[in-house]
Amino acid sequence: MLPIHSDAPFAYSKACGILSKSFTGKKLSAVTGLHSLNELDRLVFPDDHRELPGHELLLDLEHRLVDRAVRQILSIVEAFEKPPLLLIRMIKGYEYSDLKACLNIIMSEKDPPASKIPHVADLEYFSTVRFDAFPDIGAMVSGTEFEFIVSDINNGADITEIESKLDMRYYLGLIESLEELSDEDRDIAQKILADEICLRNCVWAFRLRSYYQKTAAQTAKQLLDIKLSARARMNPSLAAEALLSLDFPLDTRAPWRGWRWEKLLNPEDAAAHWSVNPRYFQNAASQYIYRLTMRSFHRIPVSTSALFCFIKLKQFEEDVLTSFAEGLALGMDSTEVFKLLEAEV
Repeated sequence: MLPIHSDAPFAYSKACGILSKSFTGKKLSAVTGLHSLNELDRLVFPDDHRELPGHELLLDLEHRLVDRAVRQILSIVEAFEKPPLLLIRMIKGYEYSDLKACLNIIMSEKDPPASKIPHVADLEYFSTVRFDAFPDIGAMVSGTEFEFIVSDINNGADITEIESKLDMRYYLGLIESLEELSDEDRDIAQKILADEICLRNCVWAFRLRSYYQKTAAQTAKQLLDIKLSARARMNPSLAAEALLSLDFPLDTRAPWRGWRWEKLLNPEDAAAHWSVNPRYFQNAASQYIYRLTMRSFHRIPVSTSALFCFIKLKQFEEDVLTSFAEGLALGMDSTEVFKLLEAEV
């Protein structure tokens, strides 16, 4: 019998209520047939839609999607007098993501103005970075776990190296937080995390080789060489599949036969020369993790792993609705976007 925290039944019940109204599962098909950003805005935010020109509406809608997801996730975590560490680390993921967005601007532009700061999620008292000090990275991260960034920049580290280090810290924090869970609860969250980290390494390897022209040796240094709990009987590195992929050419399909994640690669086209499409693989990997999370949500009701799945499902909804918004802004209708997302599974 799993131990049940006194706050867990209320949090789980609230999470089920939120998901029942979310654009996940069968309800996601409700966005098909839309032809404009305004239609999507009115569907998702019937009481808070905006009348704005195209690009402004896209940015505003994307910001509201993030803010809504964060508010709903916080409402679940704050239902606990003492939230499970795993859920707190999940919330911190938004801070890591926002910090990386700020760093990309700071490191690519000379003296960017304060007004150039990207949209930042309001994590309330879970936030530690002083985003209001942008673009002064030293002031932003002073006294936080991110202080190492300043010395890394001063020592010549590029953005990919810093992003890899941030990802390593984030995922290590998640894995360490699993130790406070019961065996059955931990197994569910650990399976999802293990596959996510493994796939994240593969996506990162593809991106580094395709977009940054990194060599295999350079790419290997930036992968997350993370292992699961020492309790596991077999404890391989979650970078193993990505490291194996470094031996395969990006423009020849045959060597990829039998690779663990081969089914997530873009299909061959008889009319065109094949090459690895990192974006396709990333979308397909996201769909795989989504399906795994959906199956896992109700396995142990009123548990930390169920709420972990809830957070991941809300983040998936946020990502998918953002994809629909971007597609509509490019002149596609949502049915076309939906077919693309379905194809990349």
